[in-house]
Amino acid sequence: MQAITLLMQEHRVIEKVLDALETAADRLAAGVEVSMDFFFKAADFIQNFADGRHHQKEEGILFTALDANGYPKDEDPVSAFMDEHVEGRRLTKGMIECAQRIQSGDGDAKSELVQHAHDYIALLREHIQKEDNVLFPMADNILDGQQQQLLNDFKRADEEGQPGEKYLRIADELANTWTK
Repeated sequence: MQAITLLMQEHRVIEKVLDALETAADRLAAGVEVSMDFFFKAADFIQNFADGRHHQKEEGILFTALDANGYPKDEDPVSAFMDEHVEGRRLTKGMIECAQRIQSGDGDAKSELVQHAHDYIALLREHIQKEDNVLFPMADNILDGQQQQLLNDFKRADEEGQPGEKYLRIADELANTWTK
């Protein structure tokens, strides 16, 4: 398996959660009762799988390798992807804060939660498309001779991080809770 293939497979898992999050947010906006536990669980997945496991592989390993090969982290295109990761973290924090407010009885926070969720979904879908179709092919070409080392580094990062199987189960659970 190529290192980039692993990142793309993780994108498919993240997209499954984005679909479920979109359905839950749309239903909440339509007045359907949605448990805030769903949003907390989605945020846990986002923080620990999408941002924790996946973005850490990109930022800590892939972007570092690109930097070493003439594509600095503080210049485009890499810096743009890092900025989007930061924006995703901000939106996730907003979802959590709104869900907490709703649990505390603040019904006005529902529209804010829906907005944060929709903004996050739009950001991540576009981000994934750009990575899959621009960044990853570029990286595959630039880092062709380094694929095995990247893959080894990705596997080592996975071993040191949160248990991946847990988050794959959470992704399936979220998808099964709210499907279109």
